[in-house]
Amino acid sequence: MEYTINDIKHCVDLQRDFFLSGQTLSIDWRLKQLKLLKAAVASYEQEFEDALQQDLGRSHTEAYLCDILPSLVEIDEIIRGLKRWARPECHFSGLMCFPSLVTKVYKMPYGVTLIISPFNFPILLTIGVLAASMAGGNTAIIKTSSKSKACTAVLKKFINEHFPPEYITLIDGGHDVADMCLAQRFDKIFYTGSPAVGRHVLEAAAANLTPVALELGGETGNWCIVREDADLEDAARKIAFFKLCNAGQICININQVAVASRVSEAFIEELSKAFTKQIGENPLSNPDYPKLITDSAYARCADLADAHRDRIVYGGKGDPTSRRYEPTIIYPVSFNEPIVQQELFCPLLPVIPYNDGNIDHLLHTIATREHPLALYLFTSNKRWARRVMQSQQYGGGCINEVCVHLMVKGVPFNGTGHSGMGAYHGEWGFREFTHPSTVLMGSNCCNLSLREHPYSGSEGKKKMRLLHLFGR
Repeated sequence: MEYTINDIKHCVDLQRDFFLSGQTLSIDWRLKQLKLLKAAVASYEQEFEDALQQDLGRSHTEAYLCDILPSLVEIDEIIRGLKRWARPECHFSGLMCFPSLVTKVYKMPYGVTLIISPFNFPILLTIGVLAASMAGGNTAIIKTSSKSKACTAVLKKFINEHFPPEYITLIDGGHDVADMCLAQRFDKIFYTGSPAVGRHVLEAAAANLTPVALELGGETGNWCIVREDADLEDAARKIAFFKLCNAGQICININQVAVASRVSEAFIEELSKAFTKQIGENPLSNPDYPKLITDSAYARCADLADAHRDRIVYGGKGDPTSRRYEPTIIYPVSFNEPIVQQELFCPLLPVIPYNDGNIDHLLHTIATREHPLALYLFTSNKRWARRVMQSQQYGGGCINEVCVHLMVKGVPFNGTGHSGMGAYHGEWGFREFTHPSTVLMGSNCCNLSLREHPYSGSEGKKKMRLLHLFGR
């Protein structure tokens, strides 16, 4: 469908009228819709898997593991916790507010929300965010990526089949359609994608002072540090798995590995073995190995590899027809090369040797760059690792593990600075899509004249004594 600015405005107006009817305020009604969403995702499992295979070359197992199962788990967590999360908080008003004793904090929906989802996990990063918006009592207009065409088509059918357009609607199309959406007045915008587009979303939202949540990639890349005392085989195995997943097209994926120079050669040997063991001698002919999303994404990956051809120690071949590119280790790379100052979003993996005795210099270098979405440490020194994790600035991360912090229930997923703002998953998603409204319950009995004039003379002195007493 070809959209016009008036079509988009009509969608927003329709949803605003529905929201103002008050129907979404009922927690029981929200739970009914979330249970419908869960059942619908389960019924569309095969269609979602087929679409992910078509767009990204994912096997059905990887599609279920990375998109469908996490969506179901996310919805389940929201269903179980929603009544508790939505319960108004009750606070003692305090002596300064006497005779009021009780103040409530209500968790109120924003209203009409805009969800802009990316191509790399088009099911999870659409449905997971949608579930949070629904839990908050909002309506939602979803703008999906034009790159993942098969997934967008299935998602559009999925939404149209299960939800009325005045509650949830999906809009497809390119950047022009996204800009038409951003030109409307929404009550909340949630964008997942690149920092460059994130800036554009913020700029457009500023026109209407619309609150925004951004989940972005690491603009100068997510770091992984492998120290001398790390279990190299374990680190290599986990890093290889992660870099193979979705062919590196993951916002929290490892962009570059800094390895202690004394063990860098041994690490590369272990990493090469891990890649081969997991994906085989010829990844390009392995049907389980995903592909890059577009021809331009493939060309960018191939061009970067060609520019570092003399330092490729593993991989380095691609097939433009299938858009598959081998997992590729580039070694050695220095801290200041352009390849480690940009988000790669592909299966290339620069390896940077560093002096482990000067680890603080490495950490300082990372800290001076844009904050990553993820940070990963491999070391047997847990005390050092915990100290680093409590002093660096990043979205989230792992010690002696990769990516699975994303799957932990009850914790937020978020970025900071150039890697994003806001947070979601579980209760954090409910909080992101609601605003807390504080309401004091007043009384018409025993009202004190403390706050009223006069403020001078003997009355003023009495009031000052009481105010000083209340302030202690």
